[in-house]
Amino acid sequence: MTEKEDQLLYQHGTLGALVPGLFAGTQTLTELLQHGDTGIGTLDGLDGELIILAGQVYQVAASGQVHLIADTDAAKVPFANVHHAAFETVGQVVADTQDAFANVVLKLLGTRNLFAAVRLHGTFGQVTTRAVAKQVPPYPTLTETAADQAVFTRKNVTGTLLGYYSPQLYAGMATPSFHLHFLSDAHDLGGHVLALGQIAGALETQLFSDLQLHLPTENSAFLQEDLDGDLLGEIAQAEH
Repeated sequence: MTEKEDQLLYQHGTLGALVPGLFAGTQTLTELLQHGDTGIGTLDGLDGELIILAGQVYQVAASGQVHLIADTDAAKVPFANVHHAAFETVGQVVADTQDAFANVVLKLLGTRNLFAAVRLHGTFGQVTTRAVAKQVPPYPTLTETAADQAVFTRKNVTGTLLGYYSPQLYAGMATPSFHLHFLSDAHDLGGHVLALGQIAGALETQLFSDLQLHLPTENSAFLQEDLDGDLLGEIAQAEH
């Protein structure tokens, strides 16, 4: 891995494109993993939540089950972020709430204007996550999928928190601020993070100087979709 790769965040698709319901997978996991061994995303049809650790792709389904995706040639993503892990250990972090954790991380990053990866392994007094059930065409809008998502809450869990910080400047391409996924050590809980409590663990961060945005240029639905409108408002409603 070169120094340039250490500083590159790769993204396939945009979060804004999910707003009107462009959920079809447009890149295989095999292709995605060429650009990184660590990351988050979702599968074709918003089929659950992905967390990628050391090149292994885990899917948290709406059933609550966690699956290791073995056939990366067949599985496709409409949206994902990956990078080559070169984290720097910051130290032990303790925070009572998710907001408090975010404030601590931002202070340690020292900037709100760069993309960054965040990984924390530790204990959580409470974790609340969600996973969307697989959608089928004709796809609903992103906010409408809220009625078809499962929410999981667990107390006293050990696991890995992984995700990215995106500056407000790039809202629409990605979620402004933090977009976090979780996977328990026991692989019996995971998903998109909605809330955290009593967080304690070893924090690692990685700042990026470069961003590669890959768009689905061969997908006719994406090319023809009118993406004007209140994308940011819809993203905020769907992601929190």
